[in-house]
Amino acid sequence: MSARMHAIVQSAFGGPEVLNYTETDVPEPGPGEVLLRVAGAGVNPGDAVLRSGRMPELVTLPWTPGNDVAGVVERVGEGVTRFAPGDEVYGMLAVTRRGAYAEFTAAPADALAFAPKNLDLVHAGTVPLVAFTAWQALAVLARVRPGDRVLIHAAAGGVGHVAVQLAKELGAHVIGTAQAANHDLVRELGADELIDYTTTDFRTVVAPVDVVLDLVGGSYGPRSLNVLRPGGLLIGASIDPGTDEQQAATRGLRYAWVTAEPSGKLLERVTERIEAGRLRVMVQDTYPLAEAAEAHRTIETKRTTGKIVLVP
Repeated sequence: MSARMHAIVQSAFGGPEVLNYTETDVPEPGPGEVLLRVAGAGVNPGDAVLRSGRMPELVTLPWTPGNDVAGVVERVGEGVTRFAPGDEVYGMLAVTRRGAYAEFTAAPADALAFAPKNLDLVHAGTVPLVAFTAWQALAVLARVRPGDRVLIHAAAGGVGHVAVQLAKELGAHVIGTAQAANHDLVRELGADELIDYTTTDFRTVVAPVDVVLDLVGGSYGPRSLNVLRPGGLLIGASIDPGTDEQQAATRGLRYAWVTAEPSGKLLERVTERIEAGRLRVMVQDTYPLAEAAEAHRTIETKRTTGKIVLVP
């Protein structure tokens, strides 16, 4: 194996043009880590937020973006016994200087799980972050139970289309906002009601709900408070949620902001669902690693259906 590789390296904050496709050293796996030959690296809206510099405290430049990853184990570091060279794995990486937008990356073994047997590695690289976010929001924060009414904004998007499936599995009555062109897809995934946000203000047609998962932010946050039942929960998942705990509390409502953390153990539960056919993750576009900037331009349109993935 060569000691050099291609990767996306960002040395300044800014637009997609700061994502430089360059040659750099292959990382060495440290204790508790494995070296992965990357097969697929999911592109998430949060990647673009971090790239732009809107949360500079989270990023140390220069850095390689990318949380979602799937690939083949090349080498294992000291103390790793769960995985061996040749294993196909996937997982979510924490935000460090060494992300998944690369031909190789070193990842903590405890953040990884064996990839689903019925999913190719490119597609597996799109799964972890959206699955973790939906799980944390609906199963942990909201504790959705059978009969709960759940409204999901951007229901055809990356997190949204996974959240629809999870909410339905938990027994909820699922309402989604999405463009009309995506209604058939979201209904197939489990939505009971759909609203075309381009023509209809959801506040005029949604009866009181128990939970709102807001994956859009901005004005959607305060507007969503209007459709919650007393004591209902609004979960924000964007950098600009438009509201907060205090604003919700003054109306007898609750607010929480969801985050996702790497977890190989939780990913095993996701794998079970994928292999059983109970969870699908849709991929809209696949880009070569060298076209990471174009992938970011696409994700920033906020009009994607499912996920976007980079392939080294």
